[in-house]
Amino acid sequence: MGVIRHGEFVLRVDPVLCDGFGHCHELAPELVDVDEWGYPVIRREPTPLADHQTLRSARYAVRGCPRQALHIERVESPVPTPRRR
Repeated sequence: MGVIRHGEFVLRVDPVLCDGFGHCHELAPELVDVDEWGYPVIRREPTPLADHQTLRSARYAVRGCPRQALHIERVESPVPTPRRR
């Protein structure tokens, strides 16, 4: 069975740099929740790069972080291809 790789991404936060301003939640609520102190709780599941709206929100969150504590990490996820007969 062959494997095709589809690109995905995850939003990552550097907890040392983050001061809990909460801008990331405002800019990318589909990826970021906040805890009771305002610190981000980032969704762990990768998001397909083809989801342009969510990727755009992630980029806004990265640019809008006053402490530059966020970055987008690209990940590759293998997807099985159908067998040929």
